[in-house]
Amino acid sequence: MKISIINGPNLNLLGTRETDIYGVETFEVFLNKMEKAYPKIDFRYFQSNIEGELINALQLTSVDETDGVILNPGGYTHTSIAIGDAIAAIDVPVIEVHISNIMGREEFRKFSHV
Repeated sequence: MKISIINGPNLNLLGTRETDIYGVETFEVFLNKMEKAYPKIDFRYFQSNIEGELINALQLTSVDETDGVILNPGGYTHTSIAIGDAIAAIDVPVIEVHISNIMGREEFRKFSHV
């Protein structure tokens, strides 16, 4: 089974950015834990601060036999119609996740185009 994990802007700063909200663990440490806990799953990880690169990564999942996508679009959650369109255009199941409780934060974070 192949699972693509796609992270959006600023998630490369996990572990150092606003640790009171996002914690002190880097994503690489978390990914390593996932790989050890689920050794039969082929995790593919991609992170970018660039919207178009995230769209390209989503589209690629349709051709590389990915079974599912775990997507944290970061701040693009609330602004990117294009990422929502890219998800609608692929046949791969996509689950949107966030590190913080977006419903408990600022009002603008409560809406998702994804």
